Amino acid sequence: MKTRPQKRHKALQPLSREHHHGLLLSWKIRSGFRKKIDPERIRVYAYWFFANHLIPHFEIEETHIFPILDLDHKLVKRALADHRRLKRLFTQNGDATTLNKIEEELERHIRFEERILFPEIQKSATETQLKQFEIIHQPENFEDKLDDEFWR
Repeated sequence: MKTRPQKRHKALQPLSREHHHGLLLSWKIRSGFRKKIDPERIRVYAYWFFANHLIPHFEIEETHIFPILDLDHKLVKRALADHRRLKRLFTQNGDATTLNKIEEELERHIRFEERILFPEIQKSATETQLKQFEIIHQPENFEDKLDDEFWR
């Protein structure tokens, strides 16, 4: 069964683009392992990505997007639990096992947000809430760390 892309409100499109970059992180980790790259090289990139992209992304979602549904909503609780689990993984030593868990957890989490949580938020949000978020969260140019492109 082929999954069709979700039609995303303009205000939420920058978050979906950020999710795309997160999926690329998972792909880069998998590629690194397929190519038998030293896990330390993969860890350096993954932890840089976490600090520079995932933490700010999580903060925006937790502060401005999740409250649209309510922090007690079951889907929001699941997303918050995912964020906590990912943050814990990124505070570990970054060995191959941890990196594999990060790759799997991050991809699963992003697919959940894109396919289940965001459509629910989009249905519940008022146009005023979405416009306000659009003002708060402007799309940024993604800057990658390209000094060691181990995935190529």
